[in-house]
Formats: sequence, C-alpha cells, structure tokens
Amino acid sequence: MAQSVGIKDVARVAGVSVGTVSNVINRPDTVAAETRARVMSAIDRLGYVRSESARQLRAGRSRIMGLLVLDMGNPFFVDVARGAERAAREAGLGVMVCNSAQDPGEEAEYLSLFAEQRVRGVLLTPADATGRNIEAFRRHGIPFVLVDRVAEGTTECSVSVDDVAGGALAVRHLVDAGHRSIAYVSGPPGLNQVRDRRTGALNALAEAGLGPDCLRELPTERLDVAAGRDAGARLLGLAERPTAVFCANDLLALGVLQAMYAAGVGVPDDLAIVGYDDIEFAAAAAVPLTSVRQPAVTMGALAAELLLEETESGSADKPHEHRRVVLRPELVVRRSSLSAR
Repeated sequence: MAQSVGIKDVARVAGVSVGTVSNVINRPDTVAAETRARVMSAIDRLGYVRSESARQLRAGRSRIMGLLVLDMGNPFFVDVARGAERAAREAGLGVMVCNSAQDPGEEAEYLSLFAEQRVRGVLLTPADATGRNIEAFRRHGIPFVLVDRVAEGTTECSVSVDDVAGGALAVRHLVDAGHRSIAYVSGPPGLNQVRDRRTGALNALAEAGLGPDCLRELPTERLDVAAGRDAGARLLGLAERPTAVFCANDLLALGVLQAMYAAGVGVPDDLAIVGYDDIEFAAAAAVPLTSVRQPAVTMGALAAELLLEETESGSADKPHEHRRVVLRPELVVRRSSLSAR
C-alpha cells in the first residue's frame, strides 16, 4: 500500500523547514518567490494533498455544515438542500447531507456523527417528537438551526412555513368549490407539520360554519407515495366517500391519485385532490396537482445564513440573537381540484 505524503516529505525534498512549507501553503506572500517555487515544485512532484481534517482540528473550525432531513427521497427536501448548499458554498463551506428516514434512532446516530466530525453547525428537521435527540446534541455546544419546524420550547433559530395558514388555504379552496365532506391524509401524527396543517384545515371549516366532522382523517405511517396509495385504498373502502382529499404532502397526494386512477375514479370530477409542498412532479402528474407551495430553496438558504451568522458572531462585541423566520405558503391551483360541485 502506498504511504501518504506528508508535509515533512515536502520539506525534505525542497530542502526547507516544515514551517516554510506551511507558510507556502497558508501564507504564500510571506515566502520569497524562489523558495516558494521550489516548495511548489516538490508538492507537485510528490502529489502532496493538505490534510483538511488536521487543519480543522488545529484551527478548531470545520468547513463542513451538517444537514439532516426527514426524507431525501422527497423532492421538497432536495430543494431545501439545494438552498442550503448554495448559501454554504458562497461562504466557502461544504454541506454533509444525511437522511434520518423519519426514524428517531437514525437521527440520533447522525447527530452523534456530526459531533464526532466537529461540524461547523447543523441544519435539522427533527424526526424525534420528544425532543430528546435535540437535548442530547445541545450538550456538544454545536450551533444548529431547525428547518421546516418552529423552534417551540427552544432558544435556537428556526426557519419554517406557516403550516396552519397552509392547511387553511387548501381546505378553504375546497370549501369554496362546494365540498362539504373532505378527507385529510395526514401522515405520522407525531410530526408538528402534520398537526399544524390539520389545525389549519379545521380553521377553514369553522370559518365556513362547518364542524370538524366534515374532515375525515386518514393517518399514515410515512409521507411517501406508497403510503398515499394505501390511504387511497382505504378511502375507496369507505361507505360514505368524501368528495375531496387534502394530503399533508405531494407524495401522499400522488399516491392517492394513482389509487384513484387504478380504480377508475375520476379526478377531479369524482374526487378533488390537493397536496402540499408543490414539488416539481406536482405540475407534471397525469392530472396536474393543486398544491400548497412552500419556498423550499429559500428555506434552506435562509437556514444556512442564520447558522453562518451564529458561527461568525457570538462575541461580546457582536452577540448573536436567535430568530424565528416564518415564511408564508401559497396555493397553486391546477386541474386536480377544479371539479364543479
């Protein structure tokens, strides 16, 4: 096995001290041009690559930001990652993206990994509803920002969307179209986003003078297309089928749409469908999907900027103030909800 080339090897070949090699790498303007050229020639000849991990340990500051999301199979979180990566790159940092798969155990393992790697900070969409993972991670003193989640009960920064308002937008649209019996395909009940969107849906019904019995909840264990198909099958088995469905995200809505198509149920004439997130596939579905749009790229970029702001400040002269940023959702109406009642 070939041995790695170290800074001492470069110094020996160039005939200079280790300190001179370090200056050439880190402060080239302090080294005479002839010596600098000799050191660079040795670096090229030996194929020396600086150990970034060692440099980070000496400096005490990592150039890596952690990002831990619920489901990288969901295009919404891909867009969040895109926004975070863009902001990090502009600051000269990289992003380590990890997927908890909505599993608190996997979330805990990745948070431990971030602590071991001494990342600059973490952007986190929590999977653990109890908050225990966050409490354990906080002991490491690594800054973090909550993404797609309001920082309830914590002092950290957060960037989220007003999901109560988003749920109200979806159901108000269905009520205005004449629907009085609506299903809510909700996802795991432990997620705040799922609960907030349900609260918004109930608020919209109350505004219209309708009771909570007009909303039939169909919970799912996951927020993916397969769970949506399963919910669609349960919906088809109801004795009194609702005329409209609001889904907690677009993947669930696409699964419901697939189940209706397979059963010969017309969308939107027999069943109107509204999703949430407005991922790229929503507009490209066989029946273009009405959805509540979240500014995912903006959310990721803002979260990264808050984290960078915190890691660059914190001194007595420039203390960091934690902030909660709440973005507004937008309803995008397409054919899946345009039936005439």
